Amino acid sequence: MRRDRLGPRPLPLHLMTAGAVWTSSLLAFAMSRSGSLAWRPELAQNAARLEAGLRNVAPDEFLRALDCEILARSDRMLRGLVRYRRHPYRRAATARPALWREGSSAVLDYGPRGGAPLLAVPSLINKAYVLDLMPGASLLRHLSGAGIRPLLLDWGAPGRAERGFGLDDYIIGRLEAAAMAAVERTGRKLAVLGYCMGGLLAVALAQRRPDLVASLILLATPWDFHAERAEQARLLGQLAAPLVKSLAGPGVVPVDVLQMFFLANDPLSAARKFAGLTVLAPGSEAERRFVALEDWVNDGMPLALAVAAETLGPWYGDNTPGRGRWCVAGRPVLPEEVAAPSLVLVPRHDRIVPPLTAAALCDHLIGAARIDPPLGHVGMVVAQRAPQAVWEPMILWLKAHAA
Repeated sequence: MRRDRLGPRPLPLHLMTAGAVWTSSLLAFAMSRSGSLAWRPELAQNAARLEAGLRNVAPDEFLRALDCEILARSDRMLRGLVRYRRHPYRRAATARPALWREGSSAVLDYGPRGGAPLLAVPSLINKAYVLDLMPGASLLRHLSGAGIRPLLLDWGAPGRAERGFGLDDYIIGRLEAAAMAAVERTGRKLAVLGYCMGGLLAVALAQRRPDLVASLILLATPWDFHAERAEQARLLGQLAAPLVKSLAGPGVVPVDVLQMFFLANDPLSAARKFAGLTVLAPGSEAERRFVALEDWVNDGMPLALAVAAETLGPWYGDNTPGRGRWCVAGRPVLPEEVAAPSLVLVPRHDRIVPPLTAAALCDHLIGAARIDPPLGHVGMVVAQRAPQAVWEPMILWLKAHAA
C-alpha cells in the first residue's frame, strides 16, 4: 500500500506563509482606511487608483468579501495539496549505464554510441533526473533520439567524502574528471550543457579546460545576481552566514532548510501551484506531469556546507560572479575567456533566476547566441511546449556547431 506524500517541503512553512500573506490584507485594509499605509514608490500610482475605488465601499461589506476570498484561496490550495499527496503516480526507476563513477557521482550514458557527446551538468542542490523526468518530458531522451549522445553528470547526495567538499573539489575534482573520462571514452571534445547552478560550474570548466569543451550551452544560468531584484538577492546573502554557522555540526545544509531559504524568492509559489492543480482534469497527462515535477522538487539533496558558504553569501549577497570576483583555484572565472561557441537560454517567465540575471552572460561570452523561450525556469526542460521552444532550437544549434 502506497503512503500519501509528505510534500511540499517544508509543508508547515508553505501553509503559514500563504496564510500570513492572505490575512495581512485585513490589516492593510484597516491601515489604508486610516491613511497610515505606506506604499512603495513604484506602487503609488496603482495604490491611488485602488484607494479611490474603495472610497465609497462600506467597510463591513468589503471585509466580508475579503474573508470570502481568503477562505476560497485557502480551500483551493488545500484541495490541491490533498489531490497531489494522494495521487497514484510514482516515477519508474530508469537504469542507465555509467560511463564513469567516483564517490557519490556518476556519468550516465543515454547513447547512441557514435553520437556527438554532450555532458549535462545540473545543479548541486536538486537531483539530476529533472532532465529525464518522465516519458514525454525528458530533454535527454529527446536529444538522444536526435542522434546526440547525452552524458548526464549525476552528482549524487554528499557522502562521507563529499561532506567536506567545496566548489573547487566539485569543479576541479569531479567535473573535470568526468569530462576527461567522457572525452577519453567518446574520442571527441564535448558539448557541455549547464542548467541553473550547473551552468556556473560549466563556465568554469570551459574556461579552465578548453581542450575538453567544444561548445557551451547555458540554461537559466544566473551570473549577475544584482542585475534584477538586487535587494532580494542581498537579503538572501545576509541570511546565509547565520544559516551556515548554525549547521557546522551536521556538515551539510538539509533539504528542508534549503527549501526554506529559496522560498523567500517566491513566498506564494506553493499556493499558486496547488490551486492550479485543482483545475486540471483528473487522470490527465497535465496532472501526471504536475505530480512528477512536484515529486522532483521535494526530492532534493542536502548541500555540502562549504559549498553553501561559498555560494549563498558570496554569489547572492556580494554578486561575486557578476563582478568578476568568483574564483576557482585562485583564478577568477571570466566568461570572456571562454573560447568555445556558446548558446545562452533565458526563459522569460523565470521566477527562480530573474531573466536579467541570466542574460548578463551574453554581455561577457564572446559571440554568444541567445534564445528567450516563453517558459519558466523548470518549464524549459519539462513543459509540453519545451520541445518546440527550447529543445529543437538547441538541437539545431548543436548540430551546426558539431559540423
